[in-house]
Amino acid sequence: MKPILTAEKAVENIKDGSSLMVSGFMGCGNAFTLVDALINKGSKDLTLITSDTSFPEVGVGRLVCQCRVKQLYASHIGTNPVSGQKMNCGEMAVTLVPQGTFAERIRAKGAGLGGVLTPTGIGTAVEEGKQKLNLNGKDFLLELPLGADFAFVKAEVADKYGNAFLPGATKNMAVVMAMAADYVILEAEKIVEPGELDPDKVTIPGIFISAIVKSTLPASNLQLKP
Repeated sequence: MKPILTAEKAVENIKDGSSLMVSGFMGCGNAFTLVDALINKGSKDLTLITSDTSFPEVGVGRLVCQCRVKQLYASHIGTNPVSGQKMNCGEMAVTLVPQGTFAERIRAKGAGLGGVLTPTGIGTAVEEGKQKLNLNGKDFLLELPLGADFAFVKAEVADKYGNAFLPGATKNMAVVMAMAADYVILEAEKIVEPGELDPDKVTIPGIFISAIVKSTLPASNLQLKP
């Protein structure tokens, strides 16, 4: 069985300067309890890897607004104006990655691949500094794997082995992030005994989970339906 920890204990080893993946989309599916614990801990200079920076006071948006992020990898920052402000003034380094490429780079890390080839970004600023290959007359960019020291993933239900069910849009990036981080903390709204979670509903197998935390903050009211 996986250790079931308080949020404070779970984030204890996340040092200043650590890299952190957070799954979810526009705040929906962010691990609010873990983000709150990380802020209360005072962690800073983080490299944050997340699909978007949500809204200023929602989920990962709070990490950005409270100046905890030194470097950001994301696909979209438009819903959080603070992200753009920090990028433009040089306070936060931002690497914008096309969302499909973003997912594939993380998947490549979890799968142990050397990278992925994609035509996305050819002829744009995305290709700057990257290796370009021509295969069968078509150009591709070599995109390198993207991993992290830690990952926060959020589940609706998890059993004590770490097997987890994530509904709808809340599963955004969660599976690939759970595979690509060294230490994965699963925040669950409900924790059940082994055998109580229908195997057909398992979104993330427990083998990828390092520790479990019970949610103490309510889920966002930004519910994005599948």
